[in-house]
Amino acid sequence: MSSHTLPKRQNRLRNVIGSVFAAVCIYSVGTYVILPALWRHYEHNPKLEHSPKVTQTSEGISGDPLNVGLVGTQKEVVGALLAAGWYPADPITLRSGIGIARSVLLKRSYPTAPVSSLYLWGRKQDLAFELPVGKTAKKRHHVRLWQSNEVSDNGRPVWLGSATFDTSVELSHYTGQITHRIDADIDEERDTFMSYLEKAHQINSEYQVTGVGATLQGRNGGGDYYYTDGEQTIGVLTANSQIQTAPIAKLPNPVPVEVKNKVWSSLRHMFN
Repeated sequence: MSSHTLPKRQNRLRNVIGSVFAAVCIYSVGTYVILPALWRHYEHNPKLEHSPKVTQTSEGISGDPLNVGLVGTQKEVVGALLAAGWYPADPITLRSGIGIARSVLLKRSYPTAPVSSLYLWGRKQDLAFELPVGKTAKKRHHVRLWQSNEVSDNGRPVWLGSATFDTSVELSHYTGQITHRIDADIDEERDTFMSYLEKAHQINSEYQVTGVGATLQGRNGGGDYYYTDGEQTIGVLTANSQIQTAPIAKLPNPVPVEVKNKVWSSLRHMFN
């Protein structure tokens, strides 16, 4: 090997290593800095930019992500959910816990079965509603809602919520209490929740803001796996629970977010 060949090979190796390093840097910056920045958006309600994105368990562990929200008074929120056919959840007591077990084991209906408490701003949910699927409390749609200190542009309260679908009942690995397992596709449950309110003609407009952010490997406080495009859908309720007769105004997302959501919509079917 000549004395000139070795330096040339070393230079080529340095160039290859440099190119790989540059590519890794560009990928990392694009994936973790630029693209998330493009996807974050709060133009329809800037006050929500600094709001929480994930609930917490009583132990301070990250719980279910926030994926829905409602704008309206408490009376309007409760009225809209009742009109949509949902049931208010019973408080957690020994009696209601036995009721869940009896419902599952004996296959008896329990449409107002309690939901476990999650926390936001240091307090448990202000409202909890559910919609059973089947004859027992084993499977159900449910939502927890917290009233925010923020208000919408027209002075009405904003409620942040977590909508998930329970697929089974088991004993918690952490507390030994009866608990539910959630379905991983929390975007589908977000859309399902909003669709019930739409069909009940209780919403006059909808928009999205950035929630927890896109993730394929999320875990809640119970260890349940979830995936999401990271968006939080906010529904503006009709005033005084009036029936909405006009088409619902769905405010558009920024173009990068729409592109991301279309790609994600295709990918999510790979995980079903």
